[in-house]
Amino acid sequence: MKNISPLNNIHQIGKYGDFQNVKDHQIIKIKEIKNIFIYQLVKFKNSSKKNSDLSIQSLSFPNILEVNAKNDLRILWMGPNNWLIFSSKNIYEELNKNFSMNEFAVTDISHSRSIIELEGLNVKEVLKKGSPFDIESLKQNNCTNTIYNGITITVDCVDQDLNKIRIISLRSFGESLYHSIADGCLEYGYEGT
Repeated sequence: MKNISPLNNIHQIGKYGDFQNVKDHQIIKIKEIKNIFIYQLVKFKNSSKKNSDLSIQSLSFPNILEVNAKNDLRILWMGPNNWLIFSSKNIYEELNKNFSMNEFAVTDISHSRSIIELEGLNVKEVLKKGSPFDIESLKQNNCTNTIYNGITITVDCVDQDLNKIRIISLRSFGESLYHSIADGCLEYGYEGT
């Protein structure tokens, strides 16, 4: 079976919006992150494990709205005893081996999410247009759950210096979210990569 990315039919390569009078390094870059594995790990109430003892590939699990990252592995805290794990490799077996099914639920949600990555000088301005969250307070390796024009999203600040942010939503809202974000980028000019 061939996997079709959530934004396969709408994400286009090229420059759009008011990019003519904007220097290349100031144009917002929009790209779909695809071919990535996403797992949700939930610790059961009856688990005897302490959160401070949890790790995968020697990377600990955060306990506040933060992200712990190493190479291609990112662990986002989603709430008490609940994390999202992003990896370019299939680590499902490793997770099941490290986290007993009697104490944890490991779920592969890779095909149920869409991920849009924004990079550029005015990325936070675009997010301010549709989200009530204080985007300015978002620092590198912070994450939060919020809404963007009525769509529930998770925001992952990948790199503060590059203004690189990933926006994760349910796959079924991916196209609407993409259109909404692209509309927010038009005044700054954007490039689909």
